[in-house]
Amino acid sequence: MTLDEAQQQVDNWIKTYGVRYFSELTNMTILTEEVGEVARIMARTYGDQSFKKSDMDKDLGDEMADVLWVLICLANQTGINLTEAFEKNLAKKTDRDKDRHKENEKLKS
Repeated sequence: MTLDEAQQQVDNWIKTYGVRYFSELTNMTILTEEVGEVARIMARTYGDQSFKKSDMDKDLGDEMADVLWVLICLANQTGINLTEAFEKNLAKKTDRDKDRHKENEKLKS
């Protein structure tokens, strides 16, 4: 699935099942909440915290998909084409960082 297809599928789902998009501010708050859920799993899986019983059934992939869903909602609401934005962002990073990481002593093995 492409980003364009994902944006269209989310829009179709909202129009079919979701009645309407939540407001942009509400979706921004939900995005923050969903990123927090990813952080919680990461802290317990790869960090020093232990899992609570209530965390045991959490799925990292599902939580990441929730983040992507809300991000796509926000892109649709604000008229952002994520394919174009991502391609532009990748070009920016490539231009800016093409040598930076290769020359970073901390990254050499």
